Amino acid sequence: MKYLVVGSGGREHAISWRLLSDGSAEEVYVAPGNGGIDEKYRVDIAVDDFEGIYSFCQDKSIDMVVVGPEVPLVMGLVDYLEEKNVPAFGPKKAAAMIEGSKLFAKRIMETYEVPTAGHWDFIGRETITEFIEKNEKYPMVIKLDGLAAGKGVGIPESREEALAFIDENVKDDSRVFVEEFLKGEEASIFGISDGVTVLPMIAAQDHKRIFDGDKGPNTGGMGAYAPAPVVTPEKLQFVKEKVLQPVIDGMRKEGIPFKGILYAGVMIDGDDIKVLEFNARFGDPETQIVLPLLETKLGTLIHASVNGGLDRVDLKFRDSHAMTVVVSAGGYPGSYKKGDEITGIENVAENVQVFHAGTDTKDGKTVTNGGRVLNVTSTGSSLKEAAGNIYGEIDKIKFDGAFYRKDIGHRAL
Repeated sequence: MKYLVVGSGGREHAISWRLLSDGSAEEVYVAPGNGGIDEKYRVDIAVDDFEGIYSFCQDKSIDMVVVGPEVPLVMGLVDYLEEKNVPAFGPKKAAAMIEGSKLFAKRIMETYEVPTAGHWDFIGRETITEFIEKNEKYPMVIKLDGLAAGKGVGIPESREEALAFIDENVKDDSRVFVEEFLKGEEASIFGISDGVTVLPMIAAQDHKRIFDGDKGPNTGGMGAYAPAPVVTPEKLQFVKEKVLQPVIDGMRKEGIPFKGILYAGVMIDGDDIKVLEFNARFGDPETQIVLPLLETKLGTLIHASVNGGLDRVDLKFRDSHAMTVVVSAGGYPGSYKKGDEITGIENVAENVQVFHAGTDTKDGKTVTNGGRVLNVTSTGSSLKEAAGNIYGEIDKIKFDGAFYRKDIGHRAL
């Protein structure tokens, strides 16, 4: 089997690694890829260059395209490829709106009785500002509708902070909503679906804040671990029956069947579980820990999702723990440099896997090319063992301004 993985981050490096390492694929190409992908399998095609992607599939006789990031999904890459008889893993454009529009996701949840926070909709600055001026209950959650690369959510703790967020982010024609604040622990659960069946994977927990102790601004994720102890087997079953399956059934009823990864971000407060948001693809960096624990071949899951028959697949995970720690560029999530040489990756122990995220190659050297640069990953019989593997080796990797959190997994440890 020949695969093309679309994307350039740590998630795509992990997907390509898994397809090759579990025997699902003979060849895996990645477009545009990063510095961790062998240059002969790295394809210089942008994720939104649909014609270029199709031409490459024709040239190389690609059997399956796996779409990593949300932007090409929401733009309709799966629809485009399927019309040209190229099998592609991921939801079509209409179904990807579950991530492309938070208000669409809210409507689906409310229609099909999926537990979520109450909300109030607004268009433009004036109407939401009036609401804020009268509101006395903080913290609150403000969300912009549409894709915002993880930066469309504010959690102000005062009226002043709420007005500042609106001033900076809300335009006169913006669709925006206020959501009640949910307390508890957040967890990420991937469900893989063929449009009828949905199978939940093990739960993960991500660390969004840049600094130790979950302090500082939000990022795309500074590290993650799985399985998340907060999601017991009973709670995972609840998410399958009351969250994932109702959405899959509801979208099929609406004529927009969802195939691919339905990723539920949930808040857990004791026995109370509510959905914060849905994504329409594998999460990053959660993919980098879920896939190393997967026992079933990834290719088997992908083909059953695209062609149907997931109800006949036995989804299994290893009885182990996994962790990944993100090494970021100095200054991230603000401004940061690119082009600094990275050394020492080849010196880490065999029980540590380094997935490249924001890297490139220049003059035969690996260099930084993004905010989240590397995902240093390991598995172990316990979370403590996986953490020890990583933190015992991570300082061998060096580049100017390299930064990482030293407390990933602290909630579980």
